[in-house]
Amino acid sequence: MSTSANTTNWKGSCHCGAVQFEVRTAIEPAGHCNCSLCRRKGALMSPPFEGPELTILAGEDALTLYQFNTRVAKHYFCRHCGIYPFHQTRRDPARWRVNLGCLAGVDVYALEASVADGASLSLVEDA
Repeated sequence: MSTSANTTNWKGSCHCGAVQFEVRTAIEPAGHCNCSLCRRKGALMSPPFEGPELTILAGEDALTLYQFNTRVAKHYFCRHCGIYPFHQTRRDPARWRVNLGCLAGVDVYALEASVADGASLSLVEDA
């Protein structure tokens, strides 16, 4: 897979700073997902990127994992402040997405975003 011309290295963290990471990703096209979890957490996510592009710099022990429905996607949250910094995707488990609100210097309110149909991937209703 080729690297996008707008791919950049970003520093990121959860709200309390316990989880700190670096990621190489584009920030556009940004996206929301309509699955039951994403609708509730309301995060604006990066385009998918390969797993090795994400490096946890600090706080791996502060991360907690949440899985539901097919239990393929892995959603990570800081166990201290509850913020979701990133997840491994359900559609392609080799790919990840980062919560753009966790990246230093990114104005999520200035980005246009599409909506992915994650709800259609669910095995049970409203998942």
